[in-house]
Amino acid sequence: MAWYHNFFHGLPQTAWKAAQTEEQTHLDLELLVETLDFGPGDRLLDIFCGYGRHALPLARMGTHVTAVDISAEYIAELQASAKADKLSLVALEADFMAVSETEIGDPGVFDAAYCLGNSFSFFAHSDMLAFLTRIAHFLKPGGRFLAHSEMLAESVLPDYQARNWQPIGDDEGNPILFLAENEYDPLESRIDSYLTYVQAGKTQTRKAEHFVYTLAELRRLFDKAGLQVVACYGSVDGEPFSLGDEAVWIHAYKQ
Repeated sequence: MAWYHNFFHGLPQTAWKAAQTEEQTHLDLELLVETLDFGPGDRLLDIFCGYGRHALPLARMGTHVTAVDISAEYIAELQASAKADKLSLVALEADFMAVSETEIGDPGVFDAAYCLGNSFSFFAHSDMLAFLTRIAHFLKPGGRFLAHSEMLAESVLPDYQARNWQPIGDDEGNPILFLAENEYDPLESRIDSYLTYVQAGKTQTRKAEHFVYTLAELRRLFDKAGLQVVACYGSVDGEPFSLGDEAVWIHAYKQ
C-alpha cells in the first residue's frame, strides 16, 4: 500500500488547509482559466482535489466538475459544500489510480484536467507514466492538462533543506507547529520526509515520499503518455520556468 493511503487525516489536513491563502487560490484559478480553454458546460477533472478550493469556484462558473481525493475528511466537506450550493460537482473518495470508470466517467469524456497542490510528485517512474497515461485516457483529444509540482529537481535540489520548521496559523489563532526532517535518496531520486505536527498539546507524525524529476524527464514521460507539453511556468503568473524557481506548472494537451 502506498504511503499516501494512510497520510491524509487529522492534523496534516488541518495544517494544509490553514496554509492556503485566498490570494494563492485566486491566482491558481486565473491560471486554470487562462490555460485550460474551457467554458460553461464543459467537464473538468480535479485530481487530488483536497477540500475543493479549486473545484468549488470552477463549478460555480458553470462547469461540471469531477473531483477525486483519498481524504475522507476533505471529500465529506466538499460533498456537503457542493450539495448546499446545488453545484454540478461529483466528489469521489478514492485513489485516482484505482477509481473505476463507472465512478469517474467514460474514456475521453473530460475537456480538461488539473493536478495542483504539490501532489504530482507521489509516483516513481513507472507509476508516474501510468498516472499520466490514466489522465490522458480520460481527456478528449486536444483536452488540456495543468500539473503543479514543487519537487522538480531544478527547484528543490539547489536549495535542499534537511530540516525545517514553521508555525502554520489558523482562523482561531491556535497555530500548528510543523517540523520536517528530510532524507534524500539519490539512487531513487526520492525525498523521504519525516513530519511532525503539534497543536494544543496534540502531536501527530507522518512519513511522506516525494519523487524528484528533472523537467526533461517529466516532458519525456508526458510525451509517452500522449500528452504534449506546450509550456512550463515558473510562477502562477505564467512566467517561463527557469533554474531555481520554487515550483513548476506544466501545461499540456492530449495528442
